[in-house]
Amino acid sequence: MTEPAIRAFFDEPTNTVSYLVWDRATGAGAVIDPVLDFDLPSGEADTRSAEAILAAAEREDVTVEWVLETHAHADHLSAAPMIKARTGAKIGIGEHIRDVQKIFRPVFADETLKTDGSDFDRLFADGDRFSLGKLEMEVLHVPGHTPADVAYRIGGHVWVGDTLFMPDYGTARADFPGGDARQLFRSIRRILALPEETKLYLCHDYKAPGRDEYQWETTVGEQRRSSVHVHDGVSEEEFVTMRETRDADLAVPRLLLPSIQVNIRAGRFPEAEDNGVRYLRIPIKPVGGKVH
Repeated sequence: MTEPAIRAFFDEPTNTVSYLVWDRATGAGAVIDPVLDFDLPSGEADTRSAEAILAAAEREDVTVEWVLETHAHADHLSAAPMIKARTGAKIGIGEHIRDVQKIFRPVFADETLKTDGSDFDRLFADGDRFSLGKLEMEVLHVPGHTPADVAYRIGGHVWVGDTLFMPDYGTARADFPGGDARQLFRSIRRILALPEETKLYLCHDYKAPGRDEYQWETTVGEQRRSSVHVHDGVSEEEFVTMRETRDADLAVPRLLLPSIQVNIRAGRFPEAEDNGVRYLRIPIKPVGGKVH
């Protein structure tokens, strides 16, 4: 199989890696997990990160045909609609996004939020295959972090989303609504059953203690030999105990509530109110007494 061309784009404010992937022979390309720059205190949204990806696509003469989301992210907002508007690309995500939409619709008490996945152009099932020029991309359903997580595979290259981090950092949390540590372990073992030389492209890096540089590319073999969470020899029960204990002490992602509301709509903000302004909802959870 022809090897894909790959370029990574790292967004340090959200520690997110987005990718431009394309077929050298035809120029057909996809953007995976693009970031919309969003400043929470001011509510300002900016497209500079997505603009950088599109500028690279133009330089490389890439026709962006797809925007592919590995899942509905909880730590950054998606720039998928902007890329679609500029390129005509279709937005794809795993079909279990419908489960995530059903989970969060009552959380935000938002009757305008669809739960049939129709905000997206394509809902991928496990094992689906589609063409990127002369390349064939396969979809792997890898739930656990969320019910809807998928990985995208082109031969010996797999974009795993949040499921795995660098071997010295570990694995994704599994405590979001619909997440499941046992499912996560089984999804990871599925990925790690691929050939050892398979390259894995991650969606995040946070620089593990002792490491000075951000990294987002590893291999199946490296994970199996040295992952601090899932190296060969770690049992399912050991992993579940570790993951659930660790998750109990993790902080809520800073952009969780804005991100979820936007990303389960394929990156769209809620419709504008009569004053022309779009608003996001923030559920209030009183702690230690009533809120007046």
